[in-house]
Amino acid sequence: MNTAIVFILIFGALVFFHELGHLYFAKRAGILCREFAIGFGPKLFSFEKNETVYTVRLLPLGGYVRMAGEDPETIELKPGTKVGLVLNEKEEVTKIVLDNREKYPNVRVVEVEQADLEHKLIISGYEEYEEDLQTFRIHEKARYVSAGEETQIAPYNRQFGSKTLGQRALAIFAGPAMNFVLAFVIFVMIGFIQGIPVDKPIIGKVVSDSVAQKAGLHEDDKISSINNKPTNSWQDVVNIVRENPGKEIKMDVTRDSKKMTIQVTPAAEKEGNVTVGRLGVQSPVEKSLFGSIKAGFDETYRWTKLIFVSLVQLVTGHFSINDLSGPVGIYNLTGQVVEYGTIRVLSLTAVLSINLGLFNLLPVPALDGGRLFFFLIEALRGKPIDRQKEGMVHFIGFALLMLLMLVVTWNDIRKFFL
Repeated sequence: MNTAIVFILIFGALVFFHELGHLYFAKRAGILCREFAIGFGPKLFSFEKNETVYTVRLLPLGGYVRMAGEDPETIELKPGTKVGLVLNEKEEVTKIVLDNREKYPNVRVVEVEQADLEHKLIISGYEEYEEDLQTFRIHEKARYVSAGEETQIAPYNRQFGSKTLGQRALAIFAGPAMNFVLAFVIFVMIGFIQGIPVDKPIIGKVVSDSVAQKAGLHEDDKISSINNKPTNSWQDVVNIVRENPGKEIKMDVTRDSKKMTIQVTPAAEKEGNVTVGRLGVQSPVEKSLFGSIKAGFDETYRWTKLIFVSLVQLVTGHFSINDLSGPVGIYNLTGQVVEYGTIRVLSLTAVLSINLGLFNLLPVPALDGGRLFFFLIEALRGKPIDRQKEGMVHFIGFALLMLLMLVVTWNDIRKFFL
């Protein structure tokens, strides 16, 4: 049960922050965002705020922000169509009722002669029992009602396609970028919670029932020398201990301003084909905001580089599809990590967040990177590619990604039962 809860929380965090990047910069550009969704499929939960419907859906396979203009926006009001108009005190149309007009007592029924819901924002037509053509101005946030559902209209200046190339690119790029920001914040938190390793000859935590504890070594003991050899760094301590498996060594230690000498015999442990000495102590750490921020940058860069190299190797054939993991594999990994505590769970979340960000930046149709690639082509040729052609490419890309997801999931299931 714990695994399921942690998996849902990790998945939710990754998708939430990714889609939040899209949502924030799309709204900053003035784009109407119709829906902010976590998951796909049937709705489990939803509420509306500031023009956007926030939903949680059944299938945990990702999420999306549905921006106005990405799907066909115009409702076709042909001449002769009868609609109901609900007006405000300024005589502006606030609702266009397409059916079930009897539910709106103050509705004014109009036979449409002309309608423009994107640019001029007007409806012209004839009211019942009236011979004069009337023109009604439509409020920019008016809604049309069909089959009991209300949908806000999207004037052209609120649609995705009306924005500059830079605004559109930023709204798309912000999703993967937020995954890197999330990973950085998590690594900073980890650094602040457990401290940052420092290269000083000071003992960190002492492992219970280790040779160090039995010999009397304590946390924060400062080691000035081992076997009369000065130790100026933690690496000096590690090197000498490793070179003396099963051999007694003499450590000159300072504890609370008092100097003492402690005899200890490092345990002999196998490391590959080599036997090395171990004391059972951890490296010293320091807790500082600046150090944690630096560690956050370092860890984010290190994992980004590592995952990027892995993706390149996958493309060049050094890895096969069988080496990939999908939701099932990640679920199994989460179950293993949960046993090691919160820090390991946070680390996994950060790494998966970087993975998601990098994967989405690949120039593959249906991914954010694929859309950014089309923006690059638009910038080079000076005009956008035909929307229908681009939409077809993204549709094919999405179908192939779903096929890849099925293959990877099947491989994960086979590995689970083997």
